Amino acid sequence: MSSVPVATVEILNDLLDAELNSVFRFMGEGSPYLNGATAAVRKPLAEMVEASTRRAHELYDLIEGLGGSPVPRGLRSEEQYLAFLSLKFLLPKLVHEKNLAIRRLQNAIAGIRSAPERPPEVMQLLESHLAELQRELGALEQATKHVTPTPSH
Repeated sequence: MSSVPVATVEILNDLLDAELNSVFRFMGEGSPYLNGATAAVRKPLAEMVEASTRRAHELYDLIEGLGGSPVPRGLRSEEQYLAFLSLKFLLPKLVHEKNLAIRRLQNAIAGIRSAPERPPEVMQLLESHLAELQRELGALEQATKHVTPTPSH
């Protein structure tokens, strides 16, 4: 890992931790949220769960490929209550989480850009993750409209 700054690996580990601790882990197969949702809501949410898992694997592999040690820190216990809430309540929380993930990734990209050594594969992966998260945010905002329609006047 001599050519890759420790700070870059730490940033990637923070992103890995955030991906693994995402509230989206409650949206997996067999989730009561997905089972009770319409197809217009269920499909994008299921795709986001799969994408989150893939992004975590990509970050893990990138950290190892750079010679670092992936260090997932474990799950946050304070979010366990979400397993008992409705999709109508959870969707705005997911929009909020996605916005946080986007800001976290934008900050990570800015931090790595300022590093003297920045492997192109790191920037390429993070920029593709950012574009994907932005698309997912749009889909979540659409799903929120399906679950919590605006009242007609």
